[in-house]
Amino acid sequence: QAQLVESGGGLVQAGGSLRLSCAASGRTFMNYPMGWFRQASGKEREFVAAISNTGGKTVYADSVKGRFTISRDNAKIAVYLQMNSLKSDDTAVYYCAADSYVGVRLQIASSEYDYWGQGTQVTVSS
Repeated sequence: QAQLVESGGGLVQAGGSLRLSCAASGRTFMNYPMGWFRQASGKEREFVAAISNTGGKTVYADSVKGRFTISRDNAKIAVYLQMNSLKSDDTAVYYCAADSYVGVRLQIASSEYDYWGQGTQVTVSS
């Protein structure tokens, strides 16, 4: 069964960095655009970043632009989120997701993604 597993979360001080990883089972995921979302306690799940199936196109939420970088390694069937200059507002559970429809645009709505990981907690202390 298709599966996404996130790792790399943890506790970090404000201004620090973390790198999240998402390992996908099944080479089918190499063909899918992938995204990262996050959900803070008591808030709606929100878009963070997305990357095309080839890695040639990316899109970011304004709140993370310039601080976060999404990348992928199709040979390893993995997606990464490098997070720098972390702020307390970045505290959330981070989810990896896959969009099985390869369209022209990268999707920022969570409803467009078909596969989800279980999430990894990121806590930024101020």
